[in-house]
Amino acid sequence: MSKVVISGSQVADWQTLVSEAETELGVSLDEEMESYLVFTLMHYSRRPDMASRVMALDYLQAMHNSGSASQQQMREVADQCLLLTGLFPARARRRRVSLTYYVDLGRSAYQQLAENLASMTEFYSRMAQQFIQAMDTLHTIRRMSEGQLQLDPLEAFNLWQQTGSRAARAQMALMTQAIPAVGYASSDKKH
Repeated sequence: MSKVVISGSQVADWQTLVSEAETELGVSLDEEMESYLVFTLMHYSRRPDMASRVMALDYLQAMHNSGSASQQQMREVADQCLLLTGLFPARARRRRVSLTYYVDLGRSAYQQLAENLASMTEFYSRMAQQFIQAMDTLHTIRRMSEGQLQLDPLEAFNLWQQTGSRAARAQMALMTQAIPAVGYASSDKKH
């Protein structure tokens, strides 16, 4: 496990973190998704207000609105759900909401964007389908940078069981010194 060292441009630093996390996790996001993740991290690293949002209300408001404002709000919901589940799972715990709730909300928001933005249909559809891989990459970044596990054992088990999260499964193996049974989680879920 490498220690995170920040130097150079912000884009290069985030890119390095994402690449190292992908390597550690054993996944490979395509270039477009990797770039989107890097720029999302950059964008929200300057937005401390993210923690105070009630994403379900923002999602409903975006569904009710129309036009570019609705699309922007929907993208913010999707991106914030991704960052919350990947980097800040303790916030969900404090709100007494399961991580899978935010996973489902984020995936749904990306899928809404895919259905409503003809020029970005394929990309946002892939974001909805590969939400778990992106979340796992963020989990791994956080674990690498802090050197500690982000989920408690029950959260890790539930996240793995309900979404097939590789990062949650790996964390369970570290916590319990056992390898969870492969067939137990829903293997038919798409990542």
